[in-house]
Amino acid sequence: MQLSLQHSWNLSPTQARELQLELRNQVIMVDRFDPPSWVAGVDVGFEEHGSVTRAAVAVLSFPDLQLVDQASARQPTRFPYVPGLLSFREIPAILDALDQLGQTPDLLLCDGQGLAHPRRFGLACHLGLLCDLPSIGVAKSRLIGRHGELPEHKGAWVPLLDHEEVIGAVVRTRLRVKPVYVSIGHRVSLASAIHYTLACTTRYKLPETTRAAHHLASD
Repeated sequence: MQLSLQHSWNLSPTQARELQLELRNQVIMVDRFDPPSWVAGVDVGFEEHGSVTRAAVAVLSFPDLQLVDQASARQPTRFPYVPGLLSFREIPAILDALDQLGQTPDLLLCDGQGLAHPRRFGLACHLGLLCDLPSIGVAKSRLIGRHGELPEHKGAWVPLLDHEEVIGAVVRTRLRVKPVYVSIGHRVSLASAIHYTLACTTRYKLPETTRAAHHLASD
């Protein structure tokens, strides 16, 4: 995959934070994409006590959500575990997996944060910007922010706030099941991020894109 942006991965945590503050201004927070035909999920895990990073990408047709392509990659882990800097630990292996795909996705749903991040530059922002692909952060847990009471029905959502800034949405994808935390990655508005997260979710809490990538990584 041809990257639209490149930077060194040999960074200290301090340098990585500085780069996040520099790159976050390039994130596009409005819709800049055509209706997708191919949506992809990204999953990352670690092996051998964290010394090996394992990334998996699964591409599904949209809107019928059938698996059409997949790839995985393993690399030595080169960046320490630092909260708020996980993209520097995970993205090199993700890029390797993306490079193996035969079908380039039109939209990425990342298992992690996007704008809902202390420096407004989570994994979904970082990956989307590097690849110049529309991307969404769909996280299982909250990193920062607060929100009001969320109705229990599927499709309900409330804004996720940091002080008075809307940084994402808390979205109920199944009746009376814990929500997911959706935020802008790159080239996607928050309204579209919520829409496509729900459109990619069927009987389970997580989108089918995430589930397919996780199954590939587990295998």
